[in-house]
Amino acid sequence: MKNNDTTVEQKETVFNKILGAISGSFAPILGVLAGSGLITALLSILKSLGWLSAESGTYSILSAAGHAVFYFFPVFLGYTMANKLGANGFVGAAIGAALLEPNYVTLVTSQAQDVSFLGIPVLLASYSSTVFPILIAASIYALLDKFLKKVIYKDLQMFINPMISLLVIVPLTILIFGPFGTYVGQGLAFVIQFLSDKSGLVTGAVLGAAWSFLTILGLHWAVIPIAIANLGASGLDPIIAMAASAPFAQIGMGLGVFFKTKDKQLKTLAGSGLLPSALAGTTEIITYGILVRYKRTMLYVGIAGAVGGAIVGALGVSATAFALPSFLSIPVFSPIGVFAIAVFGSLLIAMMLTLVFGYEGKNDLGVGKKTNKEFGLGNVKKEMIASPLTGHIVPLSKIEDPLFSKEIVGKGIAIEPTIGVINSPVEGVVTTLFPSKHAIGVTSNDGAEILISIGVNTVHLKGQYFTSHVEQWDEVKKGDLLIEFDLEKIKAAGYDLKSPVVITNTESYVEVKPMKTGDVEASAGPVLKLDA
Repeated sequence: MKNNDTTVEQKETVFNKILGAISGSFAPILGVLAGSGLITALLSILKSLGWLSAESGTYSILSAAGHAVFYFFPVFLGYTMANKLGANGFVGAAIGAALLEPNYVTLVTSQAQDVSFLGIPVLLASYSSTVFPILIAASIYALLDKFLKKVIYKDLQMFINPMISLLVIVPLTILIFGPFGTYVGQGLAFVIQFLSDKSGLVTGAVLGAAWSFLTILGLHWAVIPIAIANLGASGLDPIIAMAASAPFAQIGMGLGVFFKTKDKQLKTLAGSGLLPSALAGTTEIITYGILVRYKRTMLYVGIAGAVGGAIVGALGVSATAFALPSFLSIPVFSPIGVFAIAVFGSLLIAMMLTLVFGYEGKNDLGVGKKTNKEFGLGNVKKEMIASPLTGHIVPLSKIEDPLFSKEIVGKGIAIEPTIGVINSPVEGVVTTLFPSKHAIGVTSNDGAEILISIGVNTVHLKGQYFTSHVEQWDEVKKGDLLIEFDLEKIKAAGYDLKSPVVITNTESYVEVKPMKTGDVEASAGPVLKLDA
């Protein structure tokens, strides 16, 4: 396999590196953030209904469960950011913890005067719930760690490197990085608030329309820290509120596709994406399964998101806690009535546009290319599928993603790769190529629809470490190179590389039967037998 490191580094801009680092540090804790936000929403409901008093011990304990991750945010981000940059995550966490350690917190809460470090005046500030200070500190720590690994004798690095890092980075954070990061966060929040004050309607419309596309490009990671910083500073944030109309618009579009399509596979895909979107605010299935596939739906989501965002921005809705927008998190937003009208309006607009105007455009089907009927989908044949990867076969049940482990997408196998190469398992056509290049679909000349997904949740890498050698609708032969991926860097980023290989039109076959266990080589096989 050829080495693509140089090519990747040349293409990767500083901005992309920054976004990649931020997204890589937030992605592992997004679930606990969303879960904690839902606890806050639940407490708000119980309190408003009079079922739970804010003075009760029960409320205090549940409030601790909901707010802990936000209060100790520097600790969590210190760990994930350091890990993402290849440094010791526990040292990164210790740097964040130092900002919340009782001795330092006492200096802040007591409003101590003339505090200095080695004669240098210290600007005291509270860093609970902050984002930017620890992101800066962990980044500088990662650079220092790389230097220390070069100059410190290997057998001493286990304790010398952490000691030096803490001695250097913690004081620098309190003296420089902390105040600077605080001012950066406050400055960005001021700019957004200024725009909202000038015209909340325009700001909300732009953010609501653009949020889905910022998410696809990974640019939303540059905005989320600002929202969390707003909540830490004032307890209110308008950004998440204005952006919330976008995921609701996607839910509406997904509902429209679900009701309109006659394609069983697409209906299953839309249906499986609606539940996590509605209850947890995780719209990846709809985003990458429908939105990027059917370009016409992007217009619907953009229009619906703009309408909802404009209402929210014009009437001053804010989030009172961080939560991924969903039905369960509606109580987090205030005033709740205005927010509900705005987001349900976005949902209905997107759904009606999809139902009335349809979700397919000519370009979605590949005009001038072969259509699915020409691939034999209506008349599948018995077929043997070769392995697209070199590695070790594992059952689909071992995949953490329930879409694969529960065989919702289709039956098949999973392969834990040892070489970062995907070869075509059949002769046919590339019918799906995700923008993130983490997954590819090939339809064989005998009608089998084969989806190969590299690892679990690697869509969050936004194409980093993946190189595609084909385009959608390219004709391929068995053994042709489809995608190369940097196996070691993806592992280092914390992703599970067990890769599903599934037949998405399983219902067209009498049986989809695994043919092999243990180790397998790419283009060898067969690994799956399809009985028609």
